[in-house]
Amino acid sequence: MTEAPSAGTGQPVAQTAGARGPEARSTVVVAGAASASGRAAVAALRAAGAVPIAVGSSADHLAEAFGDPGAGVPQHVCDLADFAATQALAREVRERFGAVDGVVHLVGGWRGGAPFAQQSDADWEFLLRSFTTLRNTSRAFFEDIASSPCGRFAMVSTNTLARPSAANANYQAAKAAAEAWTRSMAQGLALRQSKRPEKDGGPLPQTSAAVVFAVKALLDDGMREQNPERAFTGYTHVDVLADHAAGLFSRDAAELNGSRIDLTS
Repeated sequence: MTEAPSAGTGQPVAQTAGARGPEARSTVVVAGAASASGRAAVAALRAAGAVPIAVGSSADHLAEAFGDPGAGVPQHVCDLADFAATQALAREVRERFGAVDGVVHLVGGWRGGAPFAQQSDADWEFLLRSFTTLRNTSRAFFEDIASSPCGRFAMVSTNTLARPSAANANYQAAKAAAEAWTRSMAQGLALRQSKRPEKDGGPLPQTSAAVVFAVKALLDDGMREQNPERAFTGYTHVDVLADHAAGLFSRDAAELNGSRIDLTS
């Protein structure tokens, strides 16, 4: 076995079946790339040797985040809430880069804080869009991920689902749906791979995985600068999330598939 750096620790982990090192140049779609977490994920993936594809809804925001798309990080504008557009994106990425190895889904945001009976339709529509983009990207890139020697799909959820609150009912309901969808995808990946022809008299190892990262909330340097007196207790820095996302590709797929990884600090 070879050694690869693990996420967030700086220590090597054994590289096993369903994992490959950064020298393999994994192609990873980062959805919501212009956000603080998206920028961090793109940087971490590039540092690990992967080829991140930055996807967002605004060309201006992508260019602001990553510069000239022709000279650095590949950028694609797409309305991921539109399944036909997401399918077209998948075809375009395949044509340019070959099969996709992973998707890191970072589209979203928080809306909440109102009493239960005042949970608004406007907030629900905003939060539902994040679930729709996750549903679309997972379907559009499912076969790529299932066929990859290190296929990975990752989303970010909340660590509050075990004890949902009235004030955050819309937000937690949307995240619960997203988690259920992602775990269903994990089962679909396992089924898809269990049907592959056996090799040397035994089943082939699991090579792809869908995972959930759970956080209380995300933190970036801009938030710290705006609120230097605040402790941000329990928040997860976007760089920590990014390191863990990049590290998925050098971890065992069977161990990861369907897992919920708590990144609460």
